[in-house]
Amino acid sequence: MPVLSVTIFIFGLIIGSFVNVCIYRLPRDESLVFPASHCPHCKTDIRAWQNIPVLSFLALRGKCGTCKNPIPWRYPLVELLHGFGFLFIFYEFGPTPQTLIYLLFFASLIAVIFIDLSHQIIPDVITLPGIVIGVIAATTILPPGLRNSLIGLFLGGGLFYLVAILSVALLKKEGMGGGDIKLIAMIGAFLGWQAVLLTIFLAALSGSVIGILMIVTKGRSRADMIPFGPYLVFGALTSLFWGKNIFQWYFSLGRV
Repeated sequence: MPVLSVTIFIFGLIIGSFVNVCIYRLPRDESLVFPASHCPHCKTDIRAWQNIPVLSFLALRGKCGTCKNPIPWRYPLVELLHGFGFLFIFYEFGPTPQTLIYLLFFASLIAVIFIDLSHQIIPDVITLPGIVIGVIAATTILPPGLRNSLIGLFLGGGLFYLVAILSVALLKKEGMGGGDIKLIAMIGAFLGWQAVLLTIFLAALSGSVIGILMIVTKGRSRADMIPFGPYLVFGALTSLFWGKNIFQWYFSLGRV
């Protein structure tokens, strides 16, 4: 299987390179096709060999070949995440149509992480088509099935929408952004309602732990906290890969 593994890994790197384009251009409302890839500082077009995932970053020593401005670490990181992530998904779910859907789901979630971290937004162009694809795939391919997919969509989106309304009504501030609402709805469409509940729990838990650590160790205030999208992605991917094991462990606690 070494040849297959290498092929999947390289495919993941290539998709990761495209996702980097999405991460940079979607928040700026730029075309994903035109103009050609270029340095954001000196605007010089990037040559074909300089677009080779990871290797070009190493060859250029992390700097633009023309102006020598540093290339963000995000580029090789996103590419490697896709390389290893695609490998993991393939060997977890096998050569099935289900795997193809999960590869798309994974790539969408990785894009969400870095866009939300940089711009505090989650583009509708990712989540709205994602909701539609998740529901359609659930009718024939994904294990939740159509019923659980729709319940997950409306349960996740509904809970977050309720939080948003109550926050404005009671606290006079936005407690949940529209991007987060649509993201959890997309997660529900792909994974079903049980996974939505686990995703929300894991996101809240990890967000609380990291938030407390940031306040204690770095003296940051609540206003400086990491946006919620990355925590939802963490919860969703954990639910995708280990959700069944977590539920089995949890329900086994009550057995004698």
